[in-house]
Amino acid sequence: MHTKKYMRVAPFLDHTLLKANTTKSQIEALCQEAMAHEFHAVCVSPYYTELASRLLKSSKVKVAVVVGFPFGYAAVSTKVFEINRAIQKGADEIDAVINISAVKNEDWKYVRGEINSLTTAVNMRRKVLKLILETALLTEEEIVMLCQICTEEGVNFVKNATGLNGGATLATIQLLRQHLPNHIQIKASGGIRDANFALELLAAGATRIGTSSGVVIAKAQNDTVSSGNITSDE
Repeated sequence: MHTKKYMRVAPFLDHTLLKANTTKSQIEALCQEAMAHEFHAVCVSPYYTELASRLLKSSKVKVAVVVGFPFGYAAVSTKVFEINRAIQKGADEIDAVINISAVKNEDWKYVRGEINSLTTAVNMRRKVLKLILETALLTEEEIVMLCQICTEEGVNFVKNATGLNGGATLATIQLLRQHLPNHIQIKASGGIRDANFALELLAAGATRIGTSSGVVIAKAQNDTVSSGNITSDE
């Protein structure tokens, strides 16, 4: 039987649960799933930072926490406070939404100042910042300008979306990769529900995938490998 190699998606996944009605038991399940499938991280709300950190303490799974989520229009000082608190409670990574209104008004001085403040707050604690641009609401020119600012301010990751205003597309990830240096990584997020699409996004330049369908994706890949039609690269 002919087989082909297939890269495992699981190590690139941020297993995400950000619904407003999320319960403690759901976060416990999320963390158990992340450990079982060897996902890179869980992505949770600030309220669950401490719980997720405690549950994952003995594992390699990272804790990512959202800041300024989902609309990004909180004051910069509020976002910096959220970052500091999340890190104090055990966050390894911060997924922060920028001020979209400032971008749409071409208030680039404000945007640059905010990105600088968020980057500084995270880098001072030697953690990872994933800056959410919400690209579905932006023009190509605005995206390119943001890539330039992110490059100059030394952002760790650029993330395309919260998932609430449109999801990831290959064209968007390719555009980001084209205008960002290689050392700035890209997180694709929103509407990613199967392994094939995740692999396409990784091939397009993403290095991390945010999804609430991580278990479905991992199980589908495991089932395919088990069938003997493909072999894993790992």
